[in-house]
Amino acid sequence: MQLPLLAGCLLIIAGVWSLVVWPQFLRRVMKDPRARDAAGKATKFLTVHVVLVSISMVLGAVTAVIGVMGLLG
Repeated sequence: MQLPLLAGCLLIIAGVWSLVVWPQFLRRVMKDPRARDAAGKATKFLTVHVVLVSISMVLGAVTAVIGVMGLLG
């Protein structure tokens, strides 16, 4: 598959953006007092956010790979 240069670059930028932004968000969520209960166990708040971040990072990586593959043909 061949993508126009602009489309391929946009996909790469979007993928890299996800891979850079989401880990920073997760670090903030993990420091949030709602992330752990009084016993130190992970709460549903933390679990949901870890799942969201994980899915977003996988999609970001796939987006970047599609962009690279589209540019390389």
